[in-house]
Amino acid sequence: MDTKKTVLEAQNLYKSFPGGPDKGELKVLQGMNLKIEEASITSIVGSSGSGKSTLLHILGGLDRADSGDVFWNGKNISTYKADDLADFRNKYIGFVFQFHHLLPEFTALENVAMPALIAGTQSGEAYERAHELLGLFGIDERSEHRPTQLSGGEQQRVSMARALMNNPRVVLADEPTGNLDQENTDIILDLLFELREAMGVSVLLITHEKEIASRSDTILELKNGVLESL
Repeated sequence: MDTKKTVLEAQNLYKSFPGGPDKGELKVLQGMNLKIEEASITSIVGSSGSGKSTLLHILGGLDRADSGDVFWNGKNISTYKADDLADFRNKYIGFVFQFHHLLPEFTALENVAMPALIAGTQSGEAYERAHELLGLFGIDERSEHRPTQLSGGEQQRVSMARALMNNPRVVLADEPTGNLDQENTDIILDLLFELREAMGVSVLLITHEKEIASRSDTILELKNGVLESL
């Protein structure tokens, strides 16, 4: 039987922050391991403060572990310098956050095109792809609207389109439906899970709702600093 290729892997990650019990360290990750396979959907659940977002930031190169390693296609990104990490994030990772992080002074189209423009793509090509992605998410008619003119669900769809702008291989989604009503939650989840079929990407979904996670290929719980299968 064929086995899928591992695209992103964490080995023995440890991460602590100041401010724990008795003014000591708050131990968030304690020897955590994870493998993300190509074209897979993985959900991680856990209580608030369990370290889910911290883990996502480390996997995506936004933060570093105290110790342990993160491998991208077999290459240890934990050894990368800041510029190399920024290049890795821009080329291979798409981020979707709970609070969108759209740039308020730019239109939806400009927000989506931004990662490609930063990467040096010609503006005409970047805006053409941005239109395609907004169309994929059903909001191309809102392309000239700024974030404040969009609903929460529309803002999240713009955020997802932006995450896909540079054809990432992995989408890291941190509570992407946390501020949405049920209708928009269903729309966003359907779109996330369709990405594997449409683009062959892997999705790592952080959520506190096990019902949402139940749609995934793999469900893991972050508890006491390590991941456990559910």
